[in-house]
Amino acid sequence: MTRTEGDSWDLASSVGVTATGVAASRALATKQPDPLINDPYADALVRAVGVEHSIRLADGEVCVEGDLMLDRQRMCEQIAVRTRFFDDFFTDATASGIRQAVILASGLDTRAYRLAWPARSVVFEVDQPAVLEFKTRTLAGLGAEPAAELHTVPVDLRDDWPAALRANGFDPEAPTAWIAEGLLIYLPPEAQDRLFDNITALSAPGSRLATEHMDTVAMSKDWSQRVSEWSRKVGTDVDLMDLFYSGERTPARDHLTEQGWNVGVQPTRAAYASHGFDYPDELAELAGDSGYLTATLTTAN
Repeated sequence: MTRTEGDSWDLASSVGVTATGVAASRALATKQPDPLINDPYADALVRAVGVEHSIRLADGEVCVEGDLMLDRQRMCEQIAVRTRFFDDFFTDATASGIRQAVILASGLDTRAYRLAWPARSVVFEVDQPAVLEFKTRTLAGLGAEPAAELHTVPVDLRDDWPAALRANGFDPEAPTAWIAEGLLIYLPPEAQDRLFDNITALSAPGSRLATEHMDTVAMSKDWSQRVSEWSRKVGTDVDLMDLFYSGERTPARDHLTEQGWNVGVQPTRAAYASHGFDYPDELAELAGDSGYLTATLTTAN
């Protein structure tokens, strides 16, 4: 289903399916011997959504040994590296004294529940109303309680989410740790720039930001074909390429640097190596200059 202006979704349709699929990958990785990550809620959330191919993914039933995209070890390494990057980002930010965090397009993210937040930490989750209502209700039914003061902000990121954030208690004078995980490729290029502009306007000096670094221009032409193949192999009728916004866009690193952020990018190969994993050469060729971005705002807006 190709994206349209003003489209909407839940966790079983369109972009929402990707949030459920990522949670399924976390569930699978959590079940492995000596896992690098532990998301104790992912499996139950995926089953509550009820999308068959995501449940099969969480159970490892779609894994194909030796397949570039579906090999169990590769799938678990990929999601573990990604998850730990953002987990460690919040851990480092709170260790530096930051007590306000925002998770943009939070989906089935459970960091507000499963990370060890210091006292007086406040976490804001921003996503579509139906997504937040489902997750909050399901986790409550599991007996899960937030490990920080949690504020859910039910608003579409295409609307005036900064106003909604403020209305829910966000303090723009306090340094903030922001994450935008698995989000940018689902935004039109101009919306990506606007997102970063809004983050910058809401950020006090010392605020931090983490997101993926994707240089879509440098990506292999075979990348889109591989992504579509993966969609078919896991059994979904949603082609991920239909959900992405194509077109030339300013890399996050460049836009944030222009806005006064001190930006660093960890290449994907280095992120894998930091956990003792080898990043497959074929994936490196497909993904181009990809990696994980962190940024710190050092001056007042």
